[in-house]
Amino acid sequence: MASPTIRRALIDDLPDIRRLFDASVYEGQTRINDTGADIENFNEAYIEGPETSGFWIADATDDVVGMIGVQEIRDDVAEVRRLRVEEGHRRLGVGTSLMEHAIGFCRDHGYVKIVLDVRIERGPAIELFKKFGFFHSRTRESEGHKLLEFYVDLYNEPHA
Repeated sequence: MASPTIRRALIDDLPDIRRLFDASVYEGQTRINDTGADIENFNEAYIEGPETSGFWIADATDDVVGMIGVQEIRDDVAEVRRLRVEEGHRRLGVGTSLMEHAIGFCRDHGYVKIVLDVRIERGPAIELFKKFGFFHSRTRESEGHKLLEFYVDLYNEPHA
């Protein structure tokens, strides 16, 4: 299987992005009360929105097999959102490539800190975040599930 290409998402990719988002809800990877407002307003949030936000997909022979987004929280802090990899493409380096892209974007845009949250059940994703130097900052309950919050300070240069 060839490695997918990471590229900036286009509005034409929205059906595949929704498919990956819906699958993550079905698999229990996404909080039930997550409305997907950024997905529903994708054009405004990521394409025509501020240059300090971005969204990428992993494209494997014209099939979208993964995605990741970055949104600005404050001038110097970004949030990594919507990291998803299609089931048949997990554990093959797709998530790593997406994270490398997102972190590179954050560095290029002068962010000094990246934050994200993840459900405790997503063990492989948690290991990926740790591989990139993310630190667990706190745990909170959400809808009966533990939600872990992570951060990385970019001035400490995370390593993959």
